[in-house]
Amino acid sequence: MHYFMIVFPIIVTILFTLVTIPMLVWMERRVAALIQDRLGPNRCNIKGIRLGGLIQPIADMLKLLFKEEFYPKNVKHKFYYILAPGIVFASSFLSFMVIPYADDITLNGFTYHIQALPIELGVLWVFAFAGLGVYGIIIAGWASNNKYSMLGALRASSQVISYEIAMGLSIVSMLITYNSISLNDMVQFQGQLIFGFIPAWGIVLQPLAGLIFIVTAFAETNRAPFDAAEGESEIVAGYHTEYSAMKFALFFMGEYIAMSAASALIVTIFFGGYQIPWLNTQTMQEHMTLLILLLMVLIPLMALGFISWMTFNNSCSHEHQRETRFFTVFITVFIIILESFFFYLLTSGMSYEGSSVFIMILQITSFAVKVMLMNFVFVWVRWTFPRFRYDQTQHLGWNILLPLSLFNIFITAIVVVVGGL
Repeated sequence: MHYFMIVFPIIVTILFTLVTIPMLVWMERRVAALIQDRLGPNRCNIKGIRLGGLIQPIADMLKLLFKEEFYPKNVKHKFYYILAPGIVFASSFLSFMVIPYADDITLNGFTYHIQALPIELGVLWVFAFAGLGVYGIIIAGWASNNKYSMLGALRASSQVISYEIAMGLSIVSMLITYNSISLNDMVQFQGQLIFGFIPAWGIVLQPLAGLIFIVTAFAETNRAPFDAAEGESEIVAGYHTEYSAMKFALFFMGEYIAMSAASALIVTIFFGGYQIPWLNTQTMQEHMTLLILLLMVLIPLMALGFISWMTFNNSCSHEHQRETRFFTVFITVFIIILESFFFYLLTSGMSYEGSSVFIMILQITSFAVKVMLMNFVFVWVRWTFPRFRYDQTQHLGWNILLPLSLFNIFITAIVVVVGGL
């Protein structure tokens, strides 16, 4: 158990990053369809099971995996050409390593951190690898030996560097507020309540810093409306114009992992991280019986609502009764097993360590839900706002967000000094 709990956060990190990629591709296409008032991908199936269209991104992934590797003749530095996608992917993946998924847990006298890399300098780690990703972009544009690729790389790198300044300054005000640079300390701070009923989330304490950080996160990940580096009408596809097959897929996956990492950091610093509103770790330990009873009521109600929604909104020209019956039976069996487990916990009683594991599972679930909701915001913005011109992007970063972040630091310092916080 000791070694498992050490490796467990690493397993969670790997699974969370890799599993979210097809889910985010699915979300991207489904939300686009919703906003454009059309049906998204929902016809690809395995034996009639479509999973709401989730089979489609899996098919796309397999297509990219088996595509022929193509190297353009104009590429002069093949080693760097191949290396660039790996740098982008690795830097996005490694930025996840310091994100806390749940509160510290004590088992058999050992305290375990639910972080793949439990270091105090978590914020600096994230910024370091966010900056490292720029090298992959620059190398991709230069090694491709293509004017469109080079223009896209210059746009992307200058944008990332420009917005990193405002992003870093917005974090400074949060460091002053939390009085710590540790991400886990920040999340534990947000488990408190203001006036006894308002969660002390970062977005409540520092709304301006939260807004600046979210906007700069969009620019850092080259997501719309800050995607001038990939402007199809101007520079084809930017720095990955000359890439195909799995090399393109690494850029593609790196972008979505970077989006998830940005969402995870936003949730961790501004939206309570793994904290459940009004239910910090101590509160859940003290009211475990009431919490289990609440879950026994809420989970079946949510499952019933999902089954009803699926039954009436499962739109497809093909026969879908088999799929609906399959999911109805599957969800019903799952709920029965879950309710039986909850009943067993109520009747047999739970040890302190058992309740700690149960709370850890709830907090990991809470964190995952918050991150997916933030990812939805990223997708929502992409299909809602038009692309900014390059000069508009630079004007927003240097002339608006940078002065606002400096002003916010000044006001935060005054409040902390005068208030004696």
